[in-house]
Amino acid sequence: MPERKRVAILISGRGSNMVALIEAARDPNFPAEIVGVFSNKADAPGLAFAREAGVPTALRSHKDFASREAFDAEICAILAGWNTELVCLAGFMRIFSTGFAANWTGRMLNIHPSLLPAFKGRKPQQQALDAGVTEAGCTVHWVIPELDDGPTILQRTVPVLAGDDEASLSARILAEEHKAYPEALRLVATGAAVYRAD
Repeated sequence: MPERKRVAILISGRGSNMVALIEAARDPNFPAEIVGVFSNKADAPGLAFAREAGVPTALRSHKDFASREAFDAEICAILAGWNTELVCLAGFMRIFSTGFAANWTGRMLNIHPSLLPAFKGRKPQQQALDAGVTEAGCTVHWVIPELDDGPTILQRTVPVLAGDDEASLSARILAEEHKAYPEALRLVATGAAVYRAD
């Protein structure tokens, strides 16, 4: 079996997609292993789960750094310490410096709760409801310097139901996210999905 890709996950909160990735990687046949979890928030619940799962963790507050670039340089140093090959963003609520994003282009994934390019930015589920669409979903995509952009790796769709509010639609999308992210990581780690600039 080919060597498993070394993956670090960046979180800021509960890290439910992080949990899905860690659980998927418990299978020795999964083509990636989770080598570290980084958070910029000390109270991120996902850190406790990662520790309990035996995954190394690191914590740095962006408030302790003079600039975005300085904070991103610290993240790079931590990732290097884990010999990271791929980065998965799982609710990491920081915008990267252009240099960091460019350095990891083709090696960094994100998941967004909309069918990109529709409904970028904040509250995409509410954006979908406000737009009156009949279908929503999630997108796993390559991260590039532009926010919520980058080529799509895969998408999963859910229907928008009569009577949906932001909470109910978000819950339905999240259930699909937990399937989509491990599958996208599998595609990337095996080379079935390769970054190509548009």
